[in-house]
Amino acid sequence: MPPLADTDPGAETAQFARTVLLFRLDGETFALPVTAVNEIIDPQRTTPVPNASPLAPGIINVRGTIIPFLDIRVRLGMPPQDAGPATRMIVFEQPGPEGDLQRIAFAADAVERVVDRADGPLAAVPELGVRWPADCLAGCFRDQAELVICLDPTTVFDARLAMPGRGEQARIAS
Repeated sequence: MPPLADTDPGAETAQFARTVLLFRLDGETFALPVTAVNEIIDPQRTTPVPNASPLAPGIINVRGTIIPFLDIRVRLGMPPQDAGPATRMIVFEQPGPEGDLQRIAFAADAVERVVDRADGPLAAVPELGVRWPADCLAGCFRDQAELVICLDPTTVFDARLAMPGRGEQARIAS
């Protein structure tokens, strides 16, 4: 298979973590920096929040801590899918709007493994056939023969997009 083209050296993709968690959604393999993963848990019952955005429809209780549940499939434009035997929830930490760490949970069809990718910048995600929002993608790399899409956690989990009526305003203001 031909090598993937390098990204612009000044792009943020060069800053993507070397050690990543691989997980599957809709038959594709995605990655997030493992350092931001707080824990991986069995699927929990989601409590719906009235008038919540479809992106963040509810909350879960993880050992007494209430955590917002983000429907990453909605954010990536994927069709809904019922939980299967391999479904897991990934509890992820990232800086919130005020800079404090916040936890967010999302469901993955399966959690694969932790890998160390090669040093250097990520390759650009091929534009042909990409079906996910470009602002959610940090780049890609190959793991064995498989293409792994690295998600940009700052945009995929942007809390402003989960607020009812604020998603479009946040995109326009950016």
